[in-house]
Amino acid sequence: MVTRKKIIIGWVRIVFGLLVFSLGVHMTIYANIGLAPWDCLGMGIAMHTPFNYGISMTLIALTTLAIDILMKERIGFGTVIDALLTGNFVQMFNNFNAPREDHNILIGIPVMFAGFVFMSLGMWIYMSAEQCCGPRDALLVVVGKRMPKVPIGLVAVLIWAVVLLAGWLLGGPVGIGTILSTFGTGLVMHLVYTLVRFDPRKLVHRDLKECIKILAGDTHPGEEH
Repeated sequence: MVTRKKIIIGWVRIVFGLLVFSLGVHMTIYANIGLAPWDCLGMGIAMHTPFNYGISMTLIALTTLAIDILMKERIGFGTVIDALLTGNFVQMFNNFNAPREDHNILIGIPVMFAGFVFMSLGMWIYMSAEQCCGPRDALLVVVGKRMPKVPIGLVAVLIWAVVLLAGWLLGGPVGIGTILSTFGTGLVMHLVYTLVRFDPRKLVHRDLKECIKILAGDTHPGEEH
């Protein structure tokens, strides 16, 4: 049985996982060889508004969350917590350890790939709480459902292309790291998940409505994962 205690412990796991994930994102920024599409957009917005990167990413996440809701995608506590905390966690790391100013690829590439590892570990930790995905992953799912004949990988590339174009037009950093992020993140994620024996497809996510019912009634029928 899934209990109120497990849901609340799941929140702690989500926050810790997002902290690890955010450290990984910070490392890809610290590498200073180009940013992943969403980070490029966040930096681009920060360059033209009073907001820093963290607030910009939070606004992007909340906007994406609103789109997810309008498109009737399942939203869980993990989705909301991700939207509110991740950008600010990354900004915290950026403030503590300012990104490098030089563009040394020999240093930047290993740092970026180390960031991919932390991002993958963070996703493993927070997704294991089974309280739904972050806003951007939910957007991929909901758009993919509306384009059933298009491979999900291509859907992701199309979304990234639109986001990257917007970030580039706003002056966000684009470079070899952008290419590495687009293709390397998935490869590292696969390797990490293989090592920890984690398969996201086997998770049984519970949305806000289900979790609130569990919190109200303490128990929920079903096997514990």
